[in-house]
Amino acid sequence: MRRSLVLSACMMATFMAAVESTIVATAMPSIAAKLGGFSLFSWVFSAYMLAQAVTIPIYGRLADIYGRKRLFYVGAGLFLVGSISCGLSTSMLQLVMFRVLQGIGAGGVQPIANTIVGDIYTPSERARIQGLLSSVFAVSALAGPSLGAFLVAYASWQVVFWVNLPIGIAAIVMIAAFLPESVQHRAHRVDYAGSALLALTVGAFMLLLVQGSSLDRTQMAAAGAVGLCAAVLLAWHEWRTPEPLLPLELWRNRVIVIGSVGSCVTGAIVMGIAAFLPAYVQGAMGRSAALAGSILGLMTVVWALSSAVAGQILVRTTYRFTATLGSVLLVMGCLTLIAATPARGPGWAASGAMLAGIGMGLCNTTFMVSVQAAVSWQQRGAATSSAMFLRFLGQALGAAGFGAMINFSLMAQGPAASQAVDELMDPRLRRLLPTETIATLSDVVASGMHNGYLLAGLLAVLALGLARLLPARLGPANQPARR
Repeated sequence: MRRSLVLSACMMATFMAAVESTIVATAMPSIAAKLGGFSLFSWVFSAYMLAQAVTIPIYGRLADIYGRKRLFYVGAGLFLVGSISCGLSTSMLQLVMFRVLQGIGAGGVQPIANTIVGDIYTPSERARIQGLLSSVFAVSALAGPSLGAFLVAYASWQVVFWVNLPIGIAAIVMIAAFLPESVQHRAHRVDYAGSALLALTVGAFMLLLVQGSSLDRTQMAAAGAVGLCAAVLLAWHEWRTPEPLLPLELWRNRVIVIGSVGSCVTGAIVMGIAAFLPAYVQGAMGRSAALAGSILGLMTVVWALSSAVAGQILVRTTYRFTATLGSVLLVMGCLTLIAATPARGPGWAASGAMLAGIGMGLCNTTFMVSVQAAVSWQQRGAATSSAMFLRFLGQALGAAGFGAMINFSLMAQGPAASQAVDELMDPRLRRLLPTETIATLSDVVASGMHNGYLLAGLLAVLALGLARLLPARLGPANQPARR
């Protein structure tokens, strides 16, 4: 009974994170129109994902030292404070800053929820339960996009960030009440310096990638020098530190390497599609936020359903078979989106998104279950966090890459193009723009998205290659339970 209640709390935490992403992605075109600063659009996602990524290994290491419960409280608490602050933002820059705080908290929510599930279930059970945990996305997919569009249209965009507060509070209370935990404290060092250097490295190169078209040569050189120096220091530090950010002993395990890198690649694909698909539907096609939310919702629904199916496939087959099937569907989905045009309409875009969603559900469940089953309890927090760290790092880079494609396309049209796109995203302001301007800017947005989908297609092929590297006959059914 207690195990079911703990699972329910973990599902609620996953739901909170899932609703956050689907609501914000649907509402962002309207938020950008309200706050201005479309050039910072991708930073709303990238800053959040980067903060989440670099804190995940810290939470994972601390969870192995002090237990799952305490770290879950810290992460969920910071996430809720960040959510409140995001809703109080008065500019796009403030929103990006508060998303960093929200991301720092998120680094301890979903990964620790996944780790708790890995602790209380056996490998064969995990295949089914991880699919069930992922199927929470189905509920959030149905509620999130529609709710986001409704709140923006009839209430306030601020509420978009506040709807998950009661859910987060309830999850904290249930974990506190129903998860028994006895932790044997061990002496460990937490690699705070490595996390800071990683954030500085990735942040500097993301700045070059996303904002490079608006920086002068001195600023670009400074950002590049900072990123390069931080990267060298990071490599030197990780080699010398006794307990590095990503435990080196884990990376001697073939399954963990493939599962973690696969999570990074698929994370970049899904963020590139999910974060910008609503902007494509609203900006390039001129359709409503409600329709954009529905398309994103369909993608998330099939993602969740395929995650549940993945659990059933895994217990009957192997990791390689399930991951390969998912990767093939990812490639097909990306090819469909590459061929999308405004003239082909939202149905075409929805088909590509749904194929990608099915592939994502199969791949994510497979990679996570394989990583968790490869280690014992003492390392499961670090292993889970490593895989999720790379997934969210991939999402940050995916959002940055897509944002760079669009920003470079806009800069080619002149400095006024970014402000005009802010107006393009707002249905009321869009009607005031000249027909020629709407056509030009719609083509710019569509062109930027097309280049982004080309990048997603290349990454999907890489995911397929990684899936084929998994051991041929390894699966949950023939993998011994590790405690």
